[in-house]
Amino acid sequence: MKLWKLSRKGPTNYGEYDSAVVAAETEEEARMVHPSPFKKDWDGIVTMYDSWVAPQKVIVEYLGETSRDISGVIVSSFNAG
Repeated sequence: MKLWKLSRKGPTNYGEYDSAVVAAETEEEARMVHPSPFKKDWDGIVTMYDSWVAPQKVIVEYLGETSRDISGVIVSSFNAG
C-alpha cells in the first residue's frame, strides 16, 4: 500500500481539515479519501457545512510505501474553531 499526503488548495477556515496522510493504492483513490474518521470516502458533494474540499481541489503527494496492509486515513489535521 502507498502513503499519500493530502492537502487542500486555497485557504482553510475554522471547522475544516487542512491535510491528511492516507494509505491507498493509487493517487486517484487517495484523492477520494475524506480526512474525517467518520466518512469512508468522499462523495464529491460540497455543501456550506462541509469540512473538506471537492476532489479536484485536493493536492496529492506521494510519500512512500507501507509494509502493512492498511487503507484509509492514517492521520489528519483539523482546525477547530
